[in-house]
Amino acid sequence: MNKLIKWLTTPPTDGPPSILLLRLMAGGVFFWEGLLKFAYVNQGVGRFTKLGIPFPALTANFIGGLEIVGGLMILSGFLTRLIAIPFVAEMIVAILATKISIFLGTSPLPLPPAPPRVGMWAVLHEIRSDYAQIMTTVFLLINGPGRWSVDAVLHRKRPGEAAARPAQPGGLSLPGMAAD
Repeated sequence: MNKLIKWLTTPPTDGPPSILLLRLMAGGVFFWEGLLKFAYVNQGVGRFTKLGIPFPALTANFIGGLEIVGGLMILSGFLTRLIAIPFVAEMIVAILATKISIFLGTSPLPLPPAPPRVGMWAVLHEIRSDYAQIMTTVFLLINGPGRWSVDAVLHRKRPGEAAARPAQPGGLSLPGMAAD
């Protein structure tokens, strides 16, 4: 368990500076989608109510807050791996809650305005941004926030620690995890 906690809290920070672009994409989308849940009822409580999500007001506000705070965490590269886990789970729930009913043509939300409106092709079209968001977040979970991040700054300030932690054989072999 200690190795997992260490892996989550000390990500590699030697990735290319271009990781910042992925953080800007994923963090920005989570941030503004969180804001939208508070700004427009149809994106927050109203949407959660239509989807049949339990305690829609509480759940929508919790998810909106998580997206705002977590989006800012990803944007800044602070505890990126820790926030990536609930975001991956959230995206899976969002896909299951909204795309199965599009496949079946029973969505309580408006169906796509143009063909394909139902079925597999409609799902594949409608899932494109969810897919990009989940894949980008999984990338950040595995590879860390990169050099231009708060995690990298904090990591450099720790005396006696190397800037990068290459994976070593033995123990839990997750990418970027150092063995003890």
